[in-house]
Amino acid sequence: MKEINISGQKRENLGKKASKALRKEGFIPCNLYGEAKDANGQPIALSFASPFSELRKIIYTPHIYVIKITIDGQDHTAILKEIQFHPVTDAPLHVDFYEVNDQKPITIGIPVKLNGLAQGVRDGGRMNLSIRKINVTAPYQQIPEHLDIDVTGLRLGKSIKVGELSFEGLEIATSKDVVVCSVKMTRNAVTAAATDETAADEAAPAAE
Repeated sequence: MKEINISGQKRENLGKKASKALRKEGFIPCNLYGEAKDANGQPIALSFASPFSELRKIIYTPHIYVIKITIDGQDHTAILKEIQFHPVTDAPLHVDFYEVNDQKPITIGIPVKLNGLAQGVRDGGRMNLSIRKINVTAPYQQIPEHLDIDVTGLRLGKSIKVGELSFEGLEIATSKDVVVCSVKMTRNAVTAAATDETAADEAAPAAE
């Protein structure tokens, strides 16, 4: 994965009022979750704020990144966990990060990239991408930017399921029965198939 750097400062004042004041100043409230747990076994969050001007680089992008976060001079390596948006304006309200290390594998959704022109599309069908990401588990250094899937041989009415895929060094966490993509029959494809069938019948020798 590509790396990107952002900076932050610890938040001493929490709550809605403090968060609203931060946003007015151009900052977004954030939490960084790591290995530390409380007495109930729940992850302990390091609360901080980061400039929206820096966060927008990871919020408005289809790519996934390893994020180097410097909080009050201390460096952390993390991945994006969740973004909360305003229900009306779609402005980012809060961002959660998950701290990673070299030893512990992570599970993360990786974008799917379809390669090649499917046979079914050449025959008049339409490619349908059912899921845009597949969850995989691996050390973060082995996580690719996208998952390449060759669809060249995919025919009309056929699909590719997660269980048919494998990627070196990655354990697939998404259910095997999930359909990744398929080639749907279209009106043009039906017409073309009917025309081909009629032509074949006309070309066949008449029975004696």
